[in-house]
Amino acid sequence: MQYSTYARPAVLALILAGVSGVAYSAQSDRVKPNLLIVDNTLSQTQLTASEHAAVTYATFWDTGKESLAREALAVNFVDKTPPEGRKQGPEGAIMASRAFRTAVPDLRCEVEQMIVTGNRVVSHLHFHGHFSGTFGKIKGQGQNVDFIATDIYEIGDGKIVSNWHIEDNLTLMKQLGVI
Repeated sequence: MQYSTYARPAVLALILAGVSGVAYSAQSDRVKPNLLIVDNTLSQTQLTASEHAAVTYATFWDTGKESLAREALAVNFVDKTPPEGRKQGPEGAIMASRAFRTAVPDLRCEVEQMIVTGNRVVSHLHFHGHFSGTFGKIKGQGQNVDFIATDIYEIGDGKIVSNWHIEDNLTLMKQLGVI
């Protein structure tokens, strides 16, 4: 009996170490901002929640993994600057990613800088890849795609509840051969 009493904490410690290792490895596959600027008046809890939501959403754009969009975005997510025809909610972002990945299957997204303050996160994003798919009626020839975007996220309960975004669409459309 004494053996199991001493073994129990050791087994529990090994289990917890394994679980935390899984949690850590799940986080290590996320995009990391090249520069992170933080409001030092934020609580650690608020900072962690805001950064997690923003990094998770950037990783969705980097990988196309739809579960990450659902993790980062609130169910009632509102796109404050949607292109014509885009649905609201997480499904709108997911549909946009699917459509863009049809044109640029190897799309990558880097976070050049991220600013976390109050209930807002500003992410300056850099997208790149090759136009080897289709965009509307245009078939890509493998040309480079390289453009920037800036997003302003409103965070609530650890999720992105709204987003204002602007993309360098002029550069993108030129690279795709649309204009």
